Amino acid sequence: MSEPMATGRRPPGAEAPVTTRSDLHDLASKPIRPLARPGRWLATAAVAVLIVQFGYGLIFNKNYEWPRFLYWFAEDVIISGLWVTLKVTGLSAVFGLVGGVLLAIARLSGSALLRGASWAYIWFFRSLPLIVLLLILYNLSYFYPELSVGVPFGPRFSSVQTVDLFTPLFIGVLALSLNEAAYAAEVVRGGILSVDAGQIEAANALGLSRARQLRRVILPQALRSIVPAYVNQLISLIKSSSLVYYVSLIDLFGQVFVLESRYPTDVVPLLLVGSAWYLILTAILSILQFYVERFFARGALRSLPPTPWQKLRATVRRGRYNARGNRASVLDAGSR
Repeated sequence: MSEPMATGRRPPGAEAPVTTRSDLHDLASKPIRPLARPGRWLATAAVAVLIVQFGYGLIFNKNYEWPRFLYWFAEDVIISGLWVTLKVTGLSAVFGLVGGVLLAIARLSGSALLRGASWAYIWFFRSLPLIVLLLILYNLSYFYPELSVGVPFGPRFSSVQTVDLFTPLFIGVLALSLNEAAYAAEVVRGGILSVDAGQIEAANALGLSRARQLRRVILPQALRSIVPAYVNQLISLIKSSSLVYYVSLIDLFGQVFVLESRYPTDVVPLLLVGSAWYLILTAILSILQFYVERFFARGALRSLPPTPWQKLRATVRRGRYNARGNRASVLDAGSR
C-alpha cells in the first residue's frame, strides 16, 4: 500500500488531508471538460431553430416564385445593368479615394487656406443628399450652358457645351466621386491620426521628407484602421449607385425597375434578383476586406487571423481530439 502524503497547510490542531498516489492518478486520468454555459447553449438552440424555420420558409414558400427568379437571374438585361453598376462603383471608388487622400492631407496641412478649403468641401458634400447632388449636376447646363478652359478672367482657349460633356455616366461617376471623397477624407484622416507619434518622430530623426514619411511610414500603418472603415464606405457606395437611375443611367436597380413595369406578374422574382446581386457584391467585398486586413496585420500581430479554411480544419481537429479523449475515458472506466 502506498504511503499517504500530506499536502497544503492546516490550522493548528486540525488533521492534515491525506491524498494517496492512486487518487492523484485518478485525477490526472480524468479528461478536462469545459465549464458548462447553459445560457450560451439556449441562445444557440434558439438561433438554430430560427435559421431552420427561415430556411424552410425560403425554400418551400411558393410565393417567392423561384423558377422565375432563376429565369431572370442571369438574363442579358440584368447582366448589362450589373455591368453599369460595377463600372460606376469602380470608377467612383478610385476617384473618391484619391480625392479623399488629398483632402485628408489638406486637412492636416500647415496652410490655413488648405485646411479651411478642405473642411468646407467635406462639410458641404456630407451635408448635401446624394440625390440632390445628382439632380443638380443633371441640370448644370441651366446654370452653365458652356464650359471653357483659359486664363481666369481672360481669353478662352477651348470650350464645350455642358450638355455634350455631362452624359449620364459622367454625371453618375462625378456625383458619386464628389460625395465619396468627402467621406473617404475623414476615414483617411482618422487613420493617419491613429499612427503613433513616436513613428513620426523616428522618421523625422532619420531625415525623411514629408512625402516619404507619408508613403513609407504613415500610410502603411494607417491602412490597418483605414481598410475596415473604407470597405464600409464601398458597400454604401454600391447601394448608393442605385440612385443613378434618376439621371437616366440604367444600372442594376434601373433594369429591375423597368422590368417590373413591363412584367407586373414578376415583381417579387425581380426584386429578389436585384437583392441577390447586391448581396453577392457585398459578400465579395467582405471577403476581400478580410484578406486585405490580414495582409496589413503582418508585423502588428504575433499570429495572423486564421482563414475560414484554417478555422474549419482547427474545428475538425478539436472535435477528433475531444472524441478520442471521451473514448479513452470510457475505456479506462470499463477496465476498472
